Amino acid sequence: MEPNAVAVTNQSARLMMIKRGIAAGFPIMLGYLPIAITYGVLARQSGLTNLELTLMSILVFAGAAQFMGANMIAHGTGMAEIVIATFVLNFRHFVMSLSFMNRLRDISLKWKVPLSLGLTDETFTVSSLHNKEAKEPYGTWFYGALILTAYISWVGGSFLGGVLGDVIPDRLSQSMGIALYAMFVGLLIPSVKKETRVALIAILAMLINFLFSLFMSDGWAIVLGTIIGGSCGIFLLKGEEKQ
Repeated sequence: MEPNAVAVTNQSARLMMIKRGIAAGFPIMLGYLPIAITYGVLARQSGLTNLELTLMSILVFAGAAQFMGANMIAHGTGMAEIVIATFVLNFRHFVMSLSFMNRLRDISLKWKVPLSLGLTDETFTVSSLHNKEAKEPYGTWFYGALILTAYISWVGGSFLGGVLGDVIPDRLSQSMGIALYAMFVGLLIPSVKKETRVALIAILAMLINFLFSLFMSDGWAIVLGTIIGGSCGIFLLKGEEKQ
């Protein structure tokens, strides 16, 4: 086969994988847009500028952590507390990255770094449902397109939410604050259905947070509630496995 024909074939294969990746990421995009807009509105109401809240989406790209960060900023929480709380909340990303890279162990480092940075709960779940692409030619283009679709929709929705935060009525923007709690409840319920002791862990974490908040800042109360509650979960869930 002539070099030009080979180049055309390779280009077509890459384009096909990109299209498949975008198609796989489209449902994530539909889910991200309304949540990202809500984040942008809440972050704007928390005192962040549109540039700052958009940069947070660009650099952090973690919905739950960004909601929590915006809420902590609104309460005047210190930077150290926000950083530690975000680290604890996003620690699961280490596990997701290891699992994801285990499937793509043969790819080069230039692909591993951006792909791992683009992993979220949703992109990890969808990519896990598409194992065969990892073994196909140009499979990395599929995962890259999937993650980039989700990333662009999140960043774009955040920016749009920041713009809307300046124009929508205050009563409406304030009512959107319920989205923060609704999102965490939505993440919690599937886990509770699979394992009822998860609900006990959540209640323990809330009680610990409440008790610590009586004599320390809200930020450190959240950090300690997360760490201690999660530590209790290790023993509770381990006990369930032994039964």
